Amino acid sequence: MWAVVGLGNPGKLYSETRHNAGFALVKRMAREWQADLRGKRYQAKTAEVEHGGDRVFLALPQTYMNNSGLSVRDLLKGKRVEPGSVLIIYDDLDIPIGDIRVRKQGTAGTHKGMQSIVQETGSTRFPRIRIGIGPLPPGREAADFVLSRFTRSEKALLAEALDKAREALLLVLDGRIDQAMTAFN
Repeated sequence: MWAVVGLGNPGKLYSETRHNAGFALVKRMAREWQADLRGKRYQAKTAEVEHGGDRVFLALPQTYMNNSGLSVRDLLKGKRVEPGSVLIIYDDLDIPIGDIRVRKQGTAGTHKGMQSIVQETGSTRFPRIRIGIGPLPPGREAADFVLSRFTRSEKALLAEALDKAREALLLVLDGRIDQAMTAFN
C-alpha cells in the first residue's frame, strides 16, 4: 500500500497559491481516479483508490503547511505504513517553475511542511516529488511569495510541472522511482 500526501494550506483563501502545488497534484489524481477526497481521517481530507492492483491512500492534510507533520504522523500510525511508502508532494522555491525533482528520501531543507514532517515522525525516509515554484524574486519575502497566486504565464508552466509530476507519481507507485529520478532530475 502507498499513501500519497499533498502538502498545502486548507481553505479557499489558499486554494490557488504557490504553496498548494502539492494539493493541486493530489486533487488532480483524485479526479483522474474518480476518488472523492471527502473522507476525514488523520487530520486530512482522504480517499482510497486502487491503482495497478494496489491500494493507494490519498491525503490532503488540513493542519496548515507548517504543521503537516501532525497529519503525517497520525497517518503512519493509523494506516501502519512505513515512511518509505508515503510519497510526499510539495512546492519548492529552489526549483524553477515548470520543473520537478524526485527523491527517494532526504532532509527537509528549508521547507516548513517537510520540517514539520521530519520533526513529528523522526524520519527523513519519505520519497518525495517537489514541484518548482521558483525562483524567489529579488527583494521579495519567501513567506509572502509562496502564498501568492500564479500569474497567467506561470499557470501554463505549472500545468507542465503537474503533468511531469503525474508521470513521476505513477512511476513511483509502480516501483520505478529510479526511472522517475532519471527522467525528471
